Amino acid sequence: MKIGITCYPTYGGSGAIATELGIELSRRGHEVHFISYAQPFRLPHFMERIYFHEVEMSRYPLFEHNNYSLSLAAMMHEVTLREGLDLLHVHYAIPHATSAWIAREMLGADHPLRIVTTLHGTDITLVGQERSFGEITRFSILKSDGITAVSDYLKRETVDSFDVPPERIEVIPNFVDPALYDRGKLPCHKQAFLRDGEKMIVHVSNFRPVKRVRDVVRTFARIARRVPSRLVLIGDGPDRPEAADEAREQGVTDRVLFLGKQDSVAELLACADLFILPSSSESFGLVALEAMASGVPVIATHAGGLPEVVDDGVTGFLAPIGAVEEMADAGTSILADGKRWRAMSAAARRCAVERYGVDVIIPQYERYYERILAGERAGTHPVTV
Repeated sequence: MKIGITCYPTYGGSGAIATELGIELSRRGHEVHFISYAQPFRLPHFMERIYFHEVEMSRYPLFEHNNYSLSLAAMMHEVTLREGLDLLHVHYAIPHATSAWIAREMLGADHPLRIVTTLHGTDITLVGQERSFGEITRFSILKSDGITAVSDYLKRETVDSFDVPPERIEVIPNFVDPALYDRGKLPCHKQAFLRDGEKMIVHVSNFRPVKRVRDVVRTFARIARRVPSRLVLIGDGPDRPEAADEAREQGVTDRVLFLGKQDSVAELLACADLFILPSSSESFGLVALEAMASGVPVIATHAGGLPEVVDDGVTGFLAPIGAVEEMADAGTSILADGKRWRAMSAAARRCAVERYGVDVIIPQYERYYERILAGERAGTHPVTV
């Protein structure tokens, strides 16, 4: 197959998954064309059967206010004609699915093009529910030939918020490459962060309010009083000062390290002992899956799609949103008991590989593409847009 992929190419779960999907598809013999305003950050070097097409935006004064959607549609149209694409797989409904529909309309009936839209989260739970975007989000979703969501939770949100028939949405979860997150084969950097006998607790995010970074620090502070440990914070965002303030208030500033954005998260997870993700909402929780693939037990909230990823009491623990004491007790119980930690570490790795490994999930996408290309549109009855 010749597949076009459009995603937000900078840091973020949807861009990471879209890029990794393209890489895995190319390894399986498909030709993949990325169409975006910048090269995806997880596409660092030349790979066979992978091509990148940069969307250039006009400098014409009348287009001063964001003309990306139209420029993207024009490039999708151009690449489809020139390269003979079979299918466009867009990640995020707005504006990517909208641009794909415009490109298909431009192509006309003589050049049939299938569109698959993958919903990742904030395109549904945040952007799409803005009053001004609601109708165009629904329109763009329903004009797609195939619709996938990364979790059952997100599927339910889409059905409830946009009146999309549930049979039109296929749940294909996020995935992870077990080889990339094999802690036994990656260098350990604990000596750079810890003193002898200390445990390494990690949090990775974009430090937005939904991630509740103050709860990360509060949970860590309570664990640290009982188990010698340090907190390593990876990423950056608007609430980073909140985390620093909380560390000062809790008296743990000297045990909290801010590493900022890091390209090699796998190497850092390879030496982690515990991962904390106390979000108020997660459509899936990709970073929790990456931690599990690294053999790291996860303490998370019972929110959004996280219960679909973290098996409570087996690969980690789930707690109510804001339940800092409960999360701290769970984390302490894991770190203070070597036998329990080893059992949870092994279970986390096994779950990531067996349920969410690339060899499990990528074939699901391939089969879905084949169904869409064969003319089977998601759902079986007409939908009024």
